Amino acid sequence: MAGENPLWGTERIRGELLKLGLVVSARSIRRYRRRQPARPPSLAWRTFLHNEIAGIWAVDLLVVQTLTFKTLYVLFFIEHARRHLVHFNVTEHPTVAWVWQQLLNATPDGKQPRFLVHDRDGVYGVDFDAQMRRLGIRGIRTPVMAPKANAVAERMVGTFRRECLDHLIVLNEPQLRSVLSEFVAYYNRDRPHRSLALRTPEVTGRRQAGRLVCRPILGGLHHSYEWAA
Repeated sequence: MAGENPLWGTERIRGELLKLGLVVSARSIRRYRRRQPARPPSLAWRTFLHNEIAGIWAVDLLVVQTLTFKTLYVLFFIEHARRHLVHFNVTEHPTVAWVWQQLLNATPDGKQPRFLVHDRDGVYGVDFDAQMRRLGIRGIRTPVMAPKANAVAERMVGTFRRECLDHLIVLNEPQLRSVLSEFVAYYNRDRPHRSLALRTPEVTGRRQAGRLVCRPILGGLHHSYEWAA
């Protein structure tokens, strides 16, 4: 049955067997189904990301609680290839119109990705992908309950927390925006990335000799080191 009906799952086959008066456990059916030849290989998600990495961005929302228990939302866009944080903004009330405006702000002068990976959060609206197609951007909506499909953005959420927000008390929206502005500048210009062979997202010319200068970030939470004239 499994060989003749490749679209049938375990329970479908089990139902057919029950119709014939044969009681077989789902476990037994799964064991025999594994003996089938594997399906022809297809383009895996990892292969797609590797082939198209230069044109992929990801977007995600980060939730932050303030000292007075207000909930703030941080929306950010990040490039897959260089792990560059392209744009972020903070709001207390994320609406569909606000999210769309952030996308426009992140893509000025035709600088835009070919693909934008995003999850199924309702804040994007039902026609988010259709609107992006008019801009020449193809939206890639991740499967349900599959955070690894948007792993670059999910990892960035963890970085925001581990290297910034977990060490600070957020008072209000202006303070959060100020803190994140300083951290994002540090992240893009000075923070080495293992995925980039310990280079920084922004490629800048750096002096190789001179006087060593240490610059504190976020009041000394991090430090940036460089040679000065």
